[in-house]
Amino acid sequence: MNIALATWATPRLAAFEAALFHTFPHAEPATLREACLYPLQTGGKRVRPLLTLAACEAVGGDWRVAVPAAVAIELLHTYSLVHDDLPCMDDDDERRGRPTVHVKYGENVAVLVGDALLTEAFATLASAGYPPALATRLVGELARAGGAGGMIAGQAIDIGMDGPVGALDPLVRLHRLKTGALIRCAVRMGGLCGGAVDLDALDAYGDAVGLAFQVHDDVLDADQDADADGPPSFVKLLGVDATRATAQAHAERAGTALAGLAGADALRMLARFTVERSI
Repeated sequence: MNIALATWATPRLAAFEAALFHTFPHAEPATLREACLYPLQTGGKRVRPLLTLAACEAVGGDWRVAVPAAVAIELLHTYSLVHDDLPCMDDDDERRGRPTVHVKYGENVAVLVGDALLTEAFATLASAGYPPALATRLVGELARAGGAGGMIAGQAIDIGMDGPVGALDPLVRLHRLKTGALIRCAVRMGGLCGGAVDLDALDAYGDAVGLAFQVHDDVLDADQDADADGPPSFVKLLGVDATRATAQAHAERAGTALAGLAGADALRMLARFTVERSI
C-alpha cells in the first residue's frame, strides 16, 4: 500500500475495526463470541470495507456514515471464507498464516460461526440507525450480492455445478459472481450511504475493480494453482504476462469510470492497489 493510500486508509480502518470487533455483544456462550471474532481478527486487506468508505466519499458523503455498511460487507465476506475453508469445500488448514476456524474450533463450530457472521451482517445494517428507506435498500443490495444470484452462484460454478470451466467467458462469469458481486456491492452501498442517486459510474468502477482484483489474484496464486486439478484461472488460459496485462487493463477501466466524480481519489488509489499488491 503506497504512502498516500496508507495515510488515507489508516484513520478509516481504525474506526472500521473498532466497530467490527464490537459485533456479537449478545453471543452465547462466550466461547461462541470468541470463535466468531477469531476469523475477523486475522487481518486481511480489508479491500471491500475500504471501497465502501471511499465510494461514500466519492459522491460527497461523510465516510463515517458508511462504517456500518463496511462492517456488514466484511462480516458477509468473512463468513464466505470460513465456509470455503471447510473440508467439504476447499479443505484449507491455514488462512493468513493462522489455523482456519474448523481446525482451531472444530468443523461443527465453523459451520455455526459462518452462519453467525452471515446473520450478523444483516443485523448490523438493521441496527445502524439508517433511515428506514436506506436500511431497506442496503439490506437488499447485500442480500442480492451475497445470494444465489451473486456470490453463491459463483461458488456453485466454482465447485463444478455448471460443469467444468475451461474457457475465458465462463471464467469471467464465475469471477464476476464469486468475487465481483460483493465488490460491486461494497461500492454501491458506499454510494448509497453518501446519498448518491445515480450509481452508474460506481457500478462500472465496481465491475472493473472486481475483475482486476481476481485476475491479479490469479497471478499471485499462479504457482499453487498450476496443477491440472487446481482451480480454473486466467493464468492457465492466458499465461502470466497476458493475465497481468489484463488485470492492469481492468484497473485502468475502473479509473476511467470515475471521470465524473470529483471526490474519487481514494477509489482510484484502491483500483491501483488491487493490481500492485503482493498478497
